[in-house]
Amino acid sequence: MTLPQQPDKASGLRERPSGPSPDAGRRLWGHVLRRCVLVPLIVLVPLIAVAPRGDHRFNLYWHGGMFRDEPWRIVSHTVATGETYLRLGNFRPLGRMLEKSLDLLAFAGTQLLHLPANVTLRLVTLGAAMLLTGAVVLFAESVLTRGRLFATPPSTVALLLPYGIGAGFVAAGRNSTTTLFGGLYLSTAALVLLVAVAACRLERLRWWHAVLAVSAGGGLAVFNEPAYFAVPLATVAVLARGRFVLGQDVRRLLGSAGVRLCALLWAGFLPVFAVVRWIIRGYCADGSCYHGSDLAIDGRGLLVLPARMLAWLPPAQWQAATTKSGTWLWGVLPVAALLLLTVLALRTVKNLPAAGRPPGRALAGLALAALALLAFGALPAALSVEVHTNLTGGALWTEGWRDSATTAPAGMLLAVVLLVLLTRGGRRSAGLVLAGLVLAAAGSAAANRAYAEQSAGWQSSHLENRIAYAMSAFERGPAGDARRCALLGEALRLNTGRPFQQQRYTDSLNVAARAVAGVPFCEVIR
Repeated sequence: MTLPQQPDKASGLRERPSGPSPDAGRRLWGHVLRRCVLVPLIVLVPLIAVAPRGDHRFNLYWHGGMFRDEPWRIVSHTVATGETYLRLGNFRPLGRMLEKSLDLLAFAGTQLLHLPANVTLRLVTLGAAMLLTGAVVLFAESVLTRGRLFATPPSTVALLLPYGIGAGFVAAGRNSTTTLFGGLYLSTAALVLLVAVAACRLERLRWWHAVLAVSAGGGLAVFNEPAYFAVPLATVAVLARGRFVLGQDVRRLLGSAGVRLCALLWAGFLPVFAVVRWIIRGYCADGSCYHGSDLAIDGRGLLVLPARMLAWLPPAQWQAATTKSGTWLWGVLPVAALLLLTVLALRTVKNLPAAGRPPGRALAGLALAALALLAFGALPAALSVEVHTNLTGGALWTEGWRDSATTAPAGMLLAVVLLVLLTRGGRRSAGLVLAGLVLAAAGSAAANRAYAEQSAGWQSSHLENRIAYAMSAFERGPAGDARRCALLGEALRLNTGRPFQQQRYTDSLNVAARAVAGVPFCEVIR
């Protein structure tokens, strides 16, 4: 009788691990990360030439021209203007540094790639959407996975998520983060999720973790309003993972490295947040601050909160994106988007058997964390005077706002988790969920195409795109100056009676032109 051979360290023998090999796990992770890039690209490519609007009409050229040759001045310039913004009712120095850096990146892209600023601006937004999609996948796996991240194949949730998150990128109106300040707010949402990822994956708290956590907490308090919720989300995620995934009792959970890290984040965040809000309250008590920063804690917020928690639904967003559009679901681009997404999904279906379905208890913990993120994301809109004033009736359920950068991925994460939790977990049921997500993503691509066609007809879009082209293909000489002066004159006429806007056009374009060609945008307005 031959005894089974036992592993022996001296002989170099090892037990063969059960389940998929590490190479198969890495291959699957590569598949997921490629979908995090390709799905947002397919959904957002119809918006690639949409004209800049809002403050982007000026900031692209102002920040780009000001910091093109000295990008390090972004820090000193932001610090120098901090008090001005504080008196207006907001204090976001780190967020403004990121905003200026992204504007500079878009402006530099016009010089390096010879593309107009409207295109490079959308490329920056596209990059932020890809980053956010990857951050949602990492967040989900950080909560669900018991061992080391990437050491095992991704779960079914991770394979499905890129399609779900992509479906949430809809140009739901003029103020949606998909079209306005997308780079800033989508990147901020990714930051919120990555803070939670770091808290969930920490196994041992060292002294430098403590220093970094307190500093990060203070930094989040002066980043921007959506970043405030990084600390509470990290707390909820760590508690949900410890209780639902790791099965820790209360004593072990409260003594874990993740909970202690969250306590240090709170220790850095709360004092800075309290001081800043106290100063702002003093400046804004007479109602003289920037209207977009005003907050109102009243009964209307209780009505707005559930509406904004549902405004991420793709069909609701499609309604806002396709206003005055006819058969927007049909056309060459929607069909092409559906075909491309289907090709990607067929490969995903083949990989589903290698991806494990998380236990129901773990999925419930992730659903709780996603619901918390959805509520946190909708809270700024529920308290905003601007939202209370400008979004009424059906617009509360359909129009995008700066909260969309958080609520859309949070809502789609919650939807995917609940669908996986409610289905039996087989390849067929996961395939049906995937088919639904592909159709939703294709619908969002079609809605974005409809929005792009609609916005292209606006007079302001014609002007902004011509300005962007004139700046990217800067024509020296009298003929070029005459054409640019005609553009500036048109911009000034469109803003008759708004001297502040007229001055911003003149100053921002001149700063950019001097950086590019050493001359003003227009010598003499004709």
